[in-house]
Amino acid sequence: MTQTSFFRLLATLSIAVALSACSQGDSSGGNPRPFDDPDVDSDIARVSDGRGAETIWDAFGRRNVETNVAVNKYIWSASLEVLNFLPVQSVDPFTGVIITGFGRPPGGGRSYRATVLINDPALDARSLNVSLQTQGGPASAATVRAVEDAILSRARQLRIADNRL
Repeated sequence: MTQTSFFRLLATLSIAVALSACSQGDSSGGNPRPFDDPDVDSDIARVSDGRGAETIWDAFGRRNVETNVAVNKYIWSASLEVLNFLPVQSVDPFTGVIITGFGRPPGGGRSYRATVLINDPALDARSLNVSLQTQGGPASAATVRAVEDAILSRARQLRIADNRL
C-alpha cells in the first residue's frame, strides 16, 4: 500500500467516524435524542420528512413555523387597562403573563403589585388568574376578586364593542 492510498483511506475513515459521531442515535434503543421530549422547548426548529428521518439538507429548506397564541385578546387588553396605574415590569403575550411593580390605585392609600396569567383563549373566568400583593403580604381575597371582576367586565365590554364594527 502506497503512502497516498494510506492517507486517502485514513481521511475516508476519519470522515466516516466524524459523521457517525454527529448522529444523535435512533429510536430503536440507541441514545435518546434531545428533541424527542415534547416538554423540551427549544429555539431550534426541527425539520423532518414525516418519517422521522432528517438530513443536513433539510436545514436549508423553508420552514413553516406557526405560532399559536393561546391568550384571549380582550382579557389581555382589559388587564392592561384596569391595571394601568401599576408600572408594567414584564409582559409576555405568548404565555399570557403580565407582571407589574408596586403602585397606588387612584384614591387609594395602599400599594399593590400584580401578576396576571391568561391561560386560555376563551373569554371566561377560568382563563384569568390574578395575584395581588401589598408591601405587607398578599392582598385580601375580596380585593383580588374585585380586580378579576373588573378585568372580566371590561373584557366583555371590549368584545361587544368589537362586534359592532
